[in-house]
Amino acid sequence: MNIKTIEQKNTLIAFVHSYEIIIKDVQSALDFAMTIQYETGSDIIAINKDAITEDFFLLRTCLAGDILQKFVNYHIKFTKIGDFSNYQSKSLKDFIYECNHGKDVFFVGSEEEAIEKLVSLAH
Repeated sequence: MNIKTIEQKNTLIAFVHSYEIIIKDVQSALDFAMTIQYETGSDIIAINKDAITEDFFLLRTCLAGDILQKFVNYHIKFTKIGDFSNYQSKSLKDFIYECNHGKDVFFVGSEEEAIEKLVSLAH
């Protein structure tokens, strides 16, 4: 797991990149978020899509909803970075659309998009 922080316009974002799956269930997601928050001092976290279990993207598992609800409760802004175009589920596409129009959880294609979205919300 590689962690880097970027500060832009007084917004500190923790970027996490891993080739291994870090987020497997609700508990691993909370452990991950609290570790990143402790190590970086940021409650704004961006992670590459490959570090999240595929079950997250199957809405019938309720994993995405459960994890994102915990993050919202703990005031953690959470962004997933990757290519989500290969998912064909209309429900998932609608879910991504709704998240991207909110204030806490986002699905973006690049680090640049993540920075732009997260910095704009902080101001």
